[in-house]
Amino acid sequence: MNPTESPRQTSARVAVCRGVDAQGACTAPVAQGAELDLCLRHHLIAYDWVARDVGVTDILPSPCLACGSRLGVRYPSGWLCAVCEWKVGDLPDGGVASTRVDVVYYLRAGDRIKIGTSGNPRARLAQLSFDELLAFERGTRTLEHRRHGQFGEHRLGGGEWFAVHDALLAHIDELRAGVDDPWNSYSLWVSQHLAVHG
Repeated sequence: MNPTESPRQTSARVAVCRGVDAQGACTAPVAQGAELDLCLRHHLIAYDWVARDVGVTDILPSPCLACGSRLGVRYPSGWLCAVCEWKVGDLPDGGVASTRVDVVYYLRAGDRIKIGTSGNPRARLAQLSFDELLAFERGTRTLEHRRHGQFGEHRLGGGEWFAVHDALLAHIDELRAGVDDPWNSYSLWVSQHLAVHG
């Protein structure tokens, strides 16, 4: 607005786009109420330029503090974890170290399956030797003992290892239904825990 113009004169004046492209300066009118002196075409060009990275899934600048995932989605307000949707960089009150989500885990080593439990499965599984993480099931030692009893006739010795058999494989298949990676389930549970208990 020209400092010498009154508001009434300004509203009557039609602004001209300030956009410039290969053909030179744009002379198209600016829509009334537009925040910038740009025509609709130049507004859309600017929007496309700003939005080019919005909603794009990519590697996070650093691992998610809530679940440890390296995948994120970029937004103008910042990154969100692609797994648990926690805002990257945000820490819940009390920090993540106090977050405990107990799980029963199922591991395969050769022709044996281990059914164990942990409140810190990343650390626990790092201590074990196994061929494949088959599944997680949210639960504590109580659930672990129930599973040991449920599949007890196939238990190898008195520990947590079981022979591979149809009933155990069917249970694991139920846990894995719709889950590409057991760690995604765990990350979701951690995120849910943080959302409730912050």
